[in-house]
This record gives sequence, structure tokens and C-alpha cells, in this order.
Amino acid sequence: MQQVYAKQLWGSNQSKFYSGEGSHHPELVTPYIEVLKTFLTSFKQPLVVADLGCGDFNIGKQLVQHTKQYIAVDIVPELIAFNDKTYKADNLQFQCLDIAKDPLPNADCVIIRQVLQHLSNPEVQSVLNKLSNYKYIVLTEHVPQGDFVPNKDIISGQGIRLKKQSGLDILQPPFSFKVKTKTQLLSVKLDDGKGVVVTWFYEVF
Repeated sequence: MQQVYAKQLWGSNQSKFYSGEGSHHPELVTPYIEVLKTFLTSFKQPLVVADLGCGDFNIGKQLVQHTKQYIAVDIVPELIAFNDKTYKADNLQFQCLDIAKDPLPNADCVIIRQVLQHLSNPEVQSVLNKLSNYKYIVLTEHVPQGDFVPNKDIISGQGIRLKKQSGLDILQPPFSFKVKTKTQLLSVKLDDGKGVVVTWFYEVF
């Protein structure tokens, strides 16, 4: 992922770090922020949230105020250092972690937005093995429109399973992740016809 930012493979937008249109296009970002604000403010006691794959923090910065504590995680050291200097709040902290290899921070809820789609199946499984420690998961994935064969394996990197007419469904094999409830919070079809970005809420046992 360091190469993605260093070589600006997702674009630049005149910024040193840019996480691509998925984190900036109003068509995707505006409804997502509204749905997440509604979700986060629905609890009497604000949640501790771990944002796994916070990227350039264009989205996370709009959610911090609605949480008890917001822990923003990414694998790129330079990106985390930049975010740490740029964004300040009493309830905000940044951590540089490889979510597939490192222990994850304690929290009530994890947000994973268009992150797992870039990981190989073994790395996805490694992350899922840790997610049962949380009460709630908000997961966003870019998948094909209509029916598709889920969870075709890929090499971890900037690409996603869409090129294989596949997408992640953590409830399906080989993952078969067990949840108490699932709710679709949002679904946005892309104008270019290249799939749909879906956000799911899972309550964990």
C-alpha cells in the first residue's frame, strides 16, 4: 500500500496522500457519512470505534465527534504520521498496524470500508479471526451488480475481485463468518456500471 500512495496509483487530488474516489466522490461519501452518523448516534452511550484502514481520513474526520473514542488504523507509516499531525481531537488516536498480522485495538465497533476487498483470502481470514472480539462490524465492499461468485482469491494489492466478476461476502465459504444479525445499511450503484458499493452492519455473537 505504500507504493499506492507513493506512485499515486489512486490519483492525487493535489494531496500528498489520496485514498481515491471511493473516499472522496460525493456519490459514495455523502450517503455513507449520513448513514454512519445515524448509526453512531443511535446508541445512548457513544461507542469506541476502530477504523481499520482509515486511509487519508477524509471520511473518518467526519465521524470522530459521534464516538466516545475513535482509533484510526492504517498500514502505511507515512500516512499515519501525516494524519496524526493533521487531525486533532481529544478522543482521536492513530495507530500504524497491519490488520492481517497485528493485534487489533479494543473497541465496541469496527469500521472496515473497502479494505478487505484488496486482501487475499488468507489475509481476509486472518482479519476475520479477530473480528469476533467486537460487538458490531460495519463493513463496506465494492462488488459486482447482480449475482456473482463470492470470494474468489486474489493477490493482495491495489486491485479487487471485481476484475474476476467476484466480490467479498464474509458469510459465505471459505470464510463462513458467524453473526447474530445482519442489516444492509447502504447500497450505491456506480455511474460507470462497474459494480455496487454495499455497506453491511453485523452484530456479532
